[in-house]
Amino acid sequence: MARPPITNDFSWSKSRHEKFSECLRAYYLYYYRSWGGWEAEAAKDVRELYVLKKLHNRYTWAGSIVHEALKDVLLDWRAGRDVDPAKVEARTHKLMQDDFRHSRSKAYWTTKYRKPFTGLAEHEYAEEVPNEAWKQNFETVRNALAWFFQSRWPTVAKGLKPAQWLEVDAGFDFAHFVMDGVKTFAIPDFAYVDAEGSVVVVDWKTGRSREGYDEQVLGYALYIAQRYRYPLEKVRASLVYLNEGLEHDVTVDPSAMDSFRQHFARSVEGMRSLLNDPGTNTPKEPEAFPQTGNLDVCARCVFRRPCGREPAVAQARPRVA
Repeated sequence: MARPPITNDFSWSKSRHEKFSECLRAYYLYYYRSWGGWEAEAAKDVRELYVLKKLHNRYTWAGSIVHEALKDVLLDWRAGRDVDPAKVEARTHKLMQDDFRHSRSKAYWTTKYRKPFTGLAEHEYAEEVPNEAWKQNFETVRNALAWFFQSRWPTVAKGLKPAQWLEVDAGFDFAHFVMDGVKTFAIPDFAYVDAEGSVVVVDWKTGRSREGYDEQVLGYALYIAQRYRYPLEKVRASLVYLNEGLEHDVTVDPSAMDSFRQHFARSVEGMRSLLNDPGTNTPKEPEAFPQTGNLDVCARCVFRRPCGREPAVAQARPRVA
């Protein structure tokens, strides 16, 4: 049977909100103009945008590597398999080396590679990144994994009975719920039922604390409560900063949830205001999505070339000795 055509339906996620807030032009290119770029008959500019949107920078790459490693570790423990931390580190190092070589050759333009990694913006834009910076990127990953294995989390995870496991990074194909009629993506890294019968939702972080993280895990709490039919008052949420060795419990109460719902409603309203037809998720003309004036945002953006900001970014970026 033929699969139904893929449609660009409106949805909401923390990452989508962040792109919308940072730069409307990048938001338009990411969620609309690049749509269909995977098709063989896609226009050249659409194909370019689609490939670019899949690129990481070295910081998000390090974070994704840690998340992938911890996902595999947790799944092994859930299945009753032993895990050797040294082998996890070695496997992760090898994976990063392979990723780096693939990206440096820019093979992402012609060759399918492993999901979710395709390549790095630093290579695409020939950024001057010292070798020490690349080594430090691996140190970030290694330190995060080392702290995790020495923390309380292995004991917690290995002590869970099969019925207590709820989710381990289910991915975008599965982890979503409907909020106020909007498909909303929420992908907790780890969710389980503790000994007291409460649900614990965990999100691993490899960077430092910043605004928006609390709201992210509140969305996860809503998703878990809806999917597994738990009352919100029985859900706890925790942010775990692996490279700082810190844990932050996020309050899940009516006041916090009201704040999250208001944030969500404002975000959705803003996004829909730039649609010609909300029913079909058809955007307005590109002129309705202006570029940001913040070159620091442009310097991190994968679309700086098609957006025409590459020369300005290169001029503004300090030279590396």
